[in-house]
Amino acid sequence: MKAVQFSDHGDRSVIDYGEFPDPTPDRDEVLVDVKAGALNHLDVWTRKGLPGVELEMPHVPGSDGAGVVLEVGEDVTRFEPGDRVAVSAGVYCGKCEYCRHGEYSMCVNYHIIGEHVRGVHSERAAVPEDNLVEVPSGVEWETAAAAPLVFQTAWRMLLTRGNVSPGEDVLVLGASGGVGHAAVQIADYAGANVYATASSEEKLEYAEEVGADYTIDYEAEDFASRIRDLTGKRGVDVVVDHVGAATWRDSLASLAKGGRVLTCGATTGGTPETDINRIFWNQLKVIGSTMANPGEVDDVLELVWDGTFEPRIRETLPMSETARAHEMLEEREGFGKVVVVPDSEYDG
Repeated sequence: MKAVQFSDHGDRSVIDYGEFPDPTPDRDEVLVDVKAGALNHLDVWTRKGLPGVELEMPHVPGSDGAGVVLEVGEDVTRFEPGDRVAVSAGVYCGKCEYCRHGEYSMCVNYHIIGEHVRGVHSERAAVPEDNLVEVPSGVEWETAAAAPLVFQTAWRMLLTRGNVSPGEDVLVLGASGGVGHAAVQIADYAGANVYATASSEEKLEYAEEVGADYTIDYEAEDFASRIRDLTGKRGVDVVVDHVGAATWRDSLASLAKGGRVLTCGATTGGTPETDINRIFWNQLKVIGSTMANPGEVDDVLELVWDGTFEPRIRETLPMSETARAHEMLEEREGFGKVVVVPDSEYDG
């Protein structure tokens, strides 16, 4: 089969699309004929190399994918050949203290398909049964591939960890990205007043289309100052900041007293300067979140499948152009998710 792969960490030139050994499913795995995959910013970090993460090389990236079941291992009970499935990339042990209490995304052995182990951006992939969800027949492959990681992440971050409630003011940074555009929709679904930042008029218009009430071009004006103006100097109740170092101090400055900042990532760096005085004086809360538990995945994907939430697709490319897909993420081009499909499936 053919697969996206790299044998060394580095810039986009290390990405190749070529022959790779066919996967053989283990007893608890399902062999999937991949119809589409989608990129996340973690694919960029994985390619560049993550501290403390040793990968088997060559590495196949990709945490999001969807396709048709070809074969199942002898212990698999939930799927059979012909089923339509999508990947939910979080792998947990099921045995540690957090798993025993149902907090699977806090598992001490937690890892992510595509980031820590072989991913699914290939013509076929062997995936653990527990990491697959059923995809209804009316859902397009691009939607099924693009939704799971970002929507489950935003759902848990806002509703479970952040406890966003109707009438609250929520600021979503980087609303044009995968997690960002999912967070805008989920905050709107929760009944919040949604403020969103992006870097162009086109992106801001898209943010409004998916649920933002107020938009801010962060390249044209200081978003913290603008939030103060829009809220009568009060600030917002919640900031969704997956950007990190470049925005952290302004995120804290955008919060009302007793507000909370929610974070699930740091695309511009994970060690920002911070304002501890502001945190304790304004009694702010910093809340971290990673991926989601299986029940949360089911809840949010049901709302994707029925059309309540819409994963926006900025572009669909053949897997042989995955380097270009990485460029789109790194250069912040477009709104929503970038999808890649096996060249044998690509119809232009």
